[in-house]
Amino acid sequence: MKSGLMMLALGLSALCFGPAHAQGQQLVLGISEGTSGGLDHAQVITKYQGLAEAVGRALKAKVSVVFAREFKQLEEGMQTGRFDFVMARPSDYPARGMRDYGYSYIASAKPDGQCLIIVPKGSPLKSINEVKGQRIALPEQVAYMSRFCAADLRDQGVQVEKEKVQYVREQAAVGFYLDNKFADVGGIASYSGIAKKWEKDGNRILHKSVAQPYFPMVAHKRIRPDQLKAIQAELLTLPDSESGKELLKRIGIDRFDTGSEARMRELLKWLNL
Repeated sequence: MKSGLMMLALGLSALCFGPAHAQGQQLVLGISEGTSGGLDHAQVITKYQGLAEAVGRALKAKVSVVFAREFKQLEEGMQTGRFDFVMARPSDYPARGMRDYGYSYIASAKPDGQCLIIVPKGSPLKSINEVKGQRIALPEQVAYMSRFCAADLRDQGVQVEKEKVQYVREQAAVGFYLDNKFADVGGIASYSGIAKKWEKDGNRILHKSVAQPYFPMVAHKRIRPDQLKAIQAELLTLPDSESGKELLKRIGIDRFDTGSEARMRELLKWLNL
């Protein structure tokens, strides 16, 4: 009888505190930097360990970092529930986690992501309305940013499938195509390397798209609503300390935003995915 009561008490304790509060429970934060990341597993662990510790502080649990180098690995990790948390770019993967695998929104990074429609120095084009009929260079057709740019151009009245589009393997190649007059207009991510220097080199940004959530973090459905709120509160306080500022700087963002859930839930529809 005594042992039965003890087992009942332990069961109730597990129900109350959940997996993140279980003694010795180690949770997993899956990280993807997309195809643009050039880090190996050890470097990713070093880069994001501070973030994992911040999430762990909120839950009073240990959180380890796992690098999802391939998109297939990232999606399988969500599908099977291997990842308790996912922070990934491109943003369509966390959005798929929410739509298809029951993951919950936690936060996204600031600044938001945008598609920049760019032209080279000396271009006669003055507005997005003049893009029709021009030669357009975009990242490869299946790439997130190519779909992102196509969706925004669609909203501006430019149907990419009806235009002369040249798809290139990397975003840096978009700049090469423009510099060498192989294309008249290009589309790139606001957070890409080429975007950071495009105007500095005397070129122009013709149009900035609507902003969409960048580098979102989501949680498996086993993470309770009160735990999600605790994580959000922890992430929002990061800019208030020197260690938090250093953590944000290390992962390359300004701060976290916890108010983009509605936009995340609409993202895949906007992208026609």
